[in-house]
Amino acid sequence: MDMDSFQVTPAISEKAIKINLDKRFYGTFAEIGAGQEVARWFFRVGGASGTLAKTMSAYDMAFSDAIYGKGERYVSQPRLQNMLDYEFALLLERLNAKRGETTSFFVFADTVSARNFLGTNECHGWLGIKFQLQPGAHPSEIVMHVNMLDKENLQQQEALGMIGVNLTYGAFYLHAEPEKLIASLLDGLSTARIEVDMIKFIGSYFSNVDNRLMSLQLVEKGLSNATLIGANGDVLQPSEVFHKKPILIERGSFRPVTLVNIDMLDGARSQFLSDTDVRQDEIVELMEITMNNLLSAGTIDHRDFLARADVINAVGKMVLISNYAEYYKLAAYLQRYTKNQIGLVLGIPALKELFDVKYYDALDGGILESFGRLFKNDLKLYVYPFLDSSGQLSTLHNVWAPEHLKHLFKHLLENNYFEAIENYHKDYLTIFSREVLAKIRTHDRSWETMVPPEVATCIKQECFFGYRP
Repeated sequence: MDMDSFQVTPAISEKAIKINLDKRFYGTFAEIGAGQEVARWFFRVGGASGTLAKTMSAYDMAFSDAIYGKGERYVSQPRLQNMLDYEFALLLERLNAKRGETTSFFVFADTVSARNFLGTNECHGWLGIKFQLQPGAHPSEIVMHVNMLDKENLQQQEALGMIGVNLTYGAFYLHAEPEKLIASLLDGLSTARIEVDMIKFIGSYFSNVDNRLMSLQLVEKGLSNATLIGANGDVLQPSEVFHKKPILIERGSFRPVTLVNIDMLDGARSQFLSDTDVRQDEIVELMEITMNNLLSAGTIDHRDFLARADVINAVGKMVLISNYAEYYKLAAYLQRYTKNQIGLVLGIPALKELFDVKYYDALDGGILESFGRLFKNDLKLYVYPFLDSSGQLSTLHNVWAPEHLKHLFKHLLENNYFEAIENYHKDYLTIFSREVLAKIRTHDRSWETMVPPEVATCIKQECFFGYRP
């Protein structure tokens, strides 16, 4: 091993003592919902008087509202932001005149719902730090959302304390390398204990940071199995978007988004609305890119990923980045947040893969278990037809199924777990994204007729996918 490249990760206690001994930083810890677990690390290791101006917890609703203002939800990003802003302004008001010329002020805050006595609540929280790196500088922020997976309240508190120290240490010493900061958040922890499904870097220190790439990093580094980018390019917290909503989701490479991709969603949406009692404005529509797809070339090309995200946003859709190669795992993830209807939109080739038993070797119950998990709740597959090179049209009604699985296929079809997309444009069936990509790169302008106009504009303006004027 190259010893120059070998680095020992500091223990949580070592991180806390380094911060305590660093005379630059001085600030407040405000924690609601799981004890004073982050601040406790700094008291425990000694030297906390050099770091802590104040620690506090406003557990009573009346006290919390009086300090931070009333809110609809106490464990939410707006509540966290109010805590950071209020405490930072208070620090400057009381201490800036006295020590502002030599001190970099900071506020760490969290608002958390740890496991209650009956174990009936959602265990999650918002954490953030607002900090200066030089005295008198305009502050920047890092905010993130975590899901706490430990079964016991005390274990959740412990995990929260550790990730809070990791976040504080990362802000002070790893801010110039956000990828390393993200990788360090679970030092001393594991994804079996805590999951980070949203992170956002805000302010002048992070003016060159693209938060969409940071969302990708969360999945790539294994801190979360899925992250969400909104239709306007902002990073979002999944549970707040999916909560009790009907969801329609299409998986693909979207390299680029073609007329076929839009036709699939449009046809599925029409039938989804007729199958359910939901309104169109209630539906959360997603285009999902899996890590398997992003890694198909061996490594992830970040510019290519951003190009895909931009063209998806250009047609007004949200981007889900997931590590769920199997559809039943994707279904389980979405069903964490909603009991409403879920529609998965796919083509005939993907449906055939769904019946390939080699993908289910890890399950004791094999393909039967996978379908049992997939259709556990109110979920349906909407299947788009496929036209092969010989002109043969495959639909849900004539698609080939393996001989030993044809009865299973028939059972699922007759019980409405599958539904053929009936309303589609036949002239779109000859459009394939790989051919569009090839035409873009060879300057064959016919590709512009194969994608939505807004996608063509985006590609030409940004020179995506190898386009050259």
